[in-house]
Amino acid sequence: MRSIWIVILLVIAIGCQAQHRTQVMDSDIRTLRMRYMVEALEHSGTVNRPYLVLPESGVIDGSEAENSLEISFDEMSHDVHQYSYRVLHCNSDWTESDISSYEYVDGFTTADIVDYVHSMNTQQAYTHYSFAFPNEDMQLKASGNYVVQIYEDGDQDRVVAEVCLRVVEPLVGIEAKVRSNTDIELNGRYQQLDIDVQTKALNVRDAGDVKVVVEQNGRWDNQVLVEKPTFVEPNRLRYVNQKTLIFEGGNEYRHFDVYSSYYAGYHVDRVEYAQGEYHALLDIDEVRGTKNRNAGREGLPYVTERDANGQWIVNCEKTDDVDTEAEYMWVHFVLPVDEYVMDGHVFVGGEAFGNQMSALNRMAYDAAHKCYYLYAYLKQGGYDYMYYVQGKHGVTTLPLEGSHWQTENEYSMWVYYRPFGGRYDRLVAAKRL
Repeated sequence: MRSIWIVILLVIAIGCQAQHRTQVMDSDIRTLRMRYMVEALEHSGTVNRPYLVLPESGVIDGSEAENSLEISFDEMSHDVHQYSYRVLHCNSDWTESDISSYEYVDGFTTADIVDYVHSMNTQQAYTHYSFAFPNEDMQLKASGNYVVQIYEDGDQDRVVAEVCLRVVEPLVGIEAKVRSNTDIELNGRYQQLDIDVQTKALNVRDAGDVKVVVEQNGRWDNQVLVEKPTFVEPNRLRYVNQKTLIFEGGNEYRHFDVYSSYYAGYHVDRVEYAQGEYHALLDIDEVRGTKNRNAGREGLPYVTERDANGQWIVNCEKTDDVDTEAEYMWVHFVLPVDEYVMDGHVFVGGEAFGNQMSALNRMAYDAAHKCYYLYAYLKQGGYDYMYYVQGKHGVTTLPLEGSHWQTENEYSMWVYYRPFGGRYDRLVAAKRL
């Protein structure tokens, strides 16, 4: 009987293993960002969701700006803090893998963050920290998921932020398409993916050794893991007509630009300065979904609009270095809704908030003025955002944004492979659609 309880406790412990996320754990840390090093060096205004590719040498040493990263963040003071970082290898579900550090890292397993610059001519004092990864002291040599943990004062239990990234060894090919003819409805609110994985280079013996993870616009809340193909063919696994690969089409992201502390940018009604702080009051938004009482049961019709699929950039006028001269502002979001949404909590979603639902981006309801509102402390720049409702059945765009099969979304597909006897999930393919 004692042995049975030990087994049960071990199963519970394994099931409760922490899943890492790109997130901030310290309220004084803001604007956590990961971008390709080439974008940082060229001060590029482009936005990409980066991942690294394992070269033929088998080691990513950081010598190529196109295949290395800059990780940066701001600490809200001019005090100098001692920050360090370490890298951990993870399974496909972002739990820590069982392999030891010498199997995935060449060089040191920890390093100090020594590059920092104080903000200049800003009302809000902050210090900008950054580091290159990988680098000559810490190089990666295994594919898969990684989390970079940033911690303070040499204490690895004092984690202030985590950054998740992927390393791909491109061994197999992916073909995919998005269609509006789904198992739920035709040309309605949903989009369905069909995926073919070309497995010739792997010589897969068991289709269960392959897993496919799909993300929509970098979101964590509706990420799906597909473990069983619909058809197994010679050198090909086909994932067709699978309900797990049906996504809400959602809507195009809303966006605003607070590049100026003096003038109203795109979708900004006005910028105010009060009691030593800047406030950017956005134009009042309109409900586009089913909660719009004047738009019918399906909400407002779809309108094509260019967006960055939830991403953002730091941008500031008349500066030499936006990383240290951009101001922080209280951005005011207001969404008129006739009554409190009983189905769940309302959030302002987007990559500015780590694509997560937390206290930082949860909206409050003002019954007197019949609206949801949020004040978010953001660095000057251009931002995409969307209003989500998180209820007991997950996160949905239907009530406040609507959902359309025509919406232009970005789908990321990742193929993991762990054969019998394998000790970690190798990431053998990546595709963006």
